[in-house]
Amino acid sequence: QVQLVESGGGLVQAGGSLRLSCAASGHTASSYVMGWFRQAPGKEREFVANINWSGRSTYYAGSVKGRFTISRANAKNTVYLQMNSLKPEDTAVYYCAVGDTYGPTVEDDYDYWGQGTQVTVSS
Repeated sequence: QVQLVESGGGLVQAGGSLRLSCAASGHTASSYVMGWFRQAPGKEREFVANINWSGRSTYYAGSVKGRFTISRANAKNTVYLQMNSLKPEDTAVYYCAVGDTYGPTVEDDYDYWGQGTQVTVSS
């Protein structure tokens, strides 16, 4: 069993930055793929990025590539999402998740989920 807690969300103006964190506890998550998803109001949850167990390989959705950076600190059982050049369309609840499939993935590829943190980007 893995518990995930996201933090770092908030309100930011367009063009600004935020850094999300996701702390894992319970069964070690360091050997798993960790990912970020987001869900905007009235829309389905969508993939944002994931990172393999070593942190050496990352994969991004096209809509965030070049603006967002995912990283992890296995010693701290934590994954981060640095979000730069934020746009109003990035407004969503952001979720972290743990799974065992790297690359283009969907919700069903992940076994554990956090409760989410709200990110709001004003224009």
